[in-house]
Amino acid sequence: MLIKIQNELPEHAITPPEVYAARRTFLKYGLTTTLTLGSGLLSQPAFPQLGQAEDPAKLELTPLKHIQNYTNFYEYSYNKEDSSIWAQNLTLDPWSIEINGAVARPGHYHLEDILHRFPAEERIYRFRCVEAWAMVVPWLGFPLADLLKLVEPTSKARFVQFTSVLRPEVMPNTRRSSMLIWPYTEALRLDEALHPLTLLAFGMYGKPLAKQNGAPLRLVVPWKYGFKSIKAIVKISLLEQQPISSWSLAAPKDYGFYANVNPSVPHPRWSQATERLLGSRFFTPRRRTELFNGYAEQVGELYSHLDLERNF
Repeated sequence: MLIKIQNELPEHAITPPEVYAARRTFLKYGLTTTLTLGSGLLSQPAFPQLGQAEDPAKLELTPLKHIQNYTNFYEYSYNKEDSSIWAQNLTLDPWSIEINGAVARPGHYHLEDILHRFPAEERIYRFRCVEAWAMVVPWLGFPLADLLKLVEPTSKARFVQFTSVLRPEVMPNTRRSSMLIWPYTEALRLDEALHPLTLLAFGMYGKPLAKQNGAPLRLVVPWKYGFKSIKAIVKISLLEQQPISSWSLAAPKDYGFYANVNPSVPHPRWSQATERLLGSRFFTPRRRTELFNGYAEQVGELYSHLDLERNF
């Protein structure tokens, strides 16, 4: 398990004074503005024990250059590096999120207002892709539960669906025939969405998210495969019935609704028993995949009643 949390950081504790004074500029995602975390906060992360198959002292944060240049964003391109180039055409200001469905306070919420309301937290999470590569990422964000409590889910709410931005004029793949139906959607059970580890992230490495990494706001669910952590969110819907997510609709035998990291359940075309740590040297051995990506102690109870092989 890998998690380091700074709860309810006052803004001046993570941001130098000149950036703190210009918070409105940062919230509008002027990409020339960056945050600098407090002394030592990221330079010497403390990693809890991850398992018997590895030495946690050898694990390091994945270099930012790898995170920003190796990312799936299929609305732009099926090539990871090309996605980083095409994504720069997306305009982020202004940005609002529609929240609807089984909530007492539906509406369009401006991102700037959302970020003013919730304290920033730094969280270092492991991130595991269904393609069997992995990262260690220092995110900046706040618990999704905080936003959901603000809009007051009703007794009918059982699932939370997320919708990604769709702008065909700058997203070439959405104008072509594809196995995926746009806009991209993902979903969680309500109890998963309310779990303390589930994060809405607006930054990483002390900087605003890069566009290819899901700016200006993305989901991070560290015990699930990365495709569940939807990017560039524009809508959140509280639903009574379980929705069909984009990948589950496109390939239901390959991508289940839960998408929990599980070394015992292979993808139809490859094993999930081991993973490659992104940025590692060519001859670095693959590391053993852990159930729920190492967060079993925190989230295992959510699935104690499920057959994990059938509910993959």
